[in-house]
Amino acid sequence: MYVSKTYRISFMFLVLALLCSWFLNISSGSVSIPFTEMLSILFGETPEITSWKYIIWDYRIPKAFTSILVGGGLSLSGLLMQTLFRNPLAGPFVLGISSGASLGAALLLMGVSLLAGYSSFTFLGDVSLAIAASIGSFLVLLIVMIVAQRVKDTMALLIIGLMFGSITSALVSVLAYFSSAEDLQRFIFWSFGSVGNLSTNQLLLLGSIVTVGVLLSIISIKSLNAFLLGENYAQSLGVSLKKSRLMIIIATGLLAGGITAFAGPIAFVGLAVPHLTRQIFDTMEHKVLIPTVMLYGAILMLLCDTLAQLPNSASVLPINAITSLVGAPVVIWLLVRKRKMMF
Repeated sequence: MYVSKTYRISFMFLVLALLCSWFLNISSGSVSIPFTEMLSILFGETPEITSWKYIIWDYRIPKAFTSILVGGGLSLSGLLMQTLFRNPLAGPFVLGISSGASLGAALLLMGVSLLAGYSSFTFLGDVSLAIAASIGSFLVLLIVMIVAQRVKDTMALLIIGLMFGSITSALVSVLAYFSSAEDLQRFIFWSFGSVGNLSTNQLLLLGSIVTVGVLLSIISIKSLNAFLLGENYAQSLGVSLKKSRLMIIIATGLLAGGITAFAGPIAFVGLAVPHLTRQIFDTMEHKVLIPTVMLYGAILMLLCDTLAQLPNSASVLPINAITSLVGAPVVIWLLVRKRKMMF
């Protein structure tokens, strides 16, 4: 498909906005670092204060790249779900995959102490928490894939996915009821979401998971465009409904499950950014939507993470709260101005 000059210019503008957001993000934090010093650090020079180099390279840059992966991946998974189910309220969490990740984290954070009779603190760590959440999301994804092979109606699959989410949320509530205050607080902190706790190896693993999810989405562009006009139309174009639906579910599972495992459940981004992109670009072509949705999501996460940083303070506001407070009014304004929702 030919991409118009207007789309190419807009895409270049988004890339520039992403770079500006990235620089703004790494220049913000509890420690004030002059912009000139930050540039010298990026070019490999020794700063005036040696700890600044550690702050930039070992904390802020990995956190900024995590924000890009999280924002882009969740936005893309939301686009996939809204297209597959042709439902503007669908997001990356509708299949219960992220709820499965939350259940895995809850079992580690709260379930171990209930079973063993003592605090689970000794078992905890960034790696073990990510593994537990990944196992939870993978198991739910596996169940959803089995169900998808047996259910022909896409809307029925949506309802089943929501029921899986309700079941896992209920199990988390039961664990929370019986857990100690310390374990419950630890799980609540995890549920706030965070993009600043990943090591280099974890960041590389998350990047690999997101890359696979993006590649599967690109392969599914024809199917995604066909699904917009209904399953019967898609089938008339030679699209295999079962195969295409399964590939889209796997891509969503990798994106939403992997990101939730490493960064926690981050709300709003996957639901709202696809709408924001459609309103601005005024297109339904996924060859345009996939890269632009990812860019918008990455920019939004970088800006939200920047706002979450309290100047001259070690405290950081919950990223979940910031994404909703910043993004929701923007989407409401766009929908009111346009007076219609593209779908």
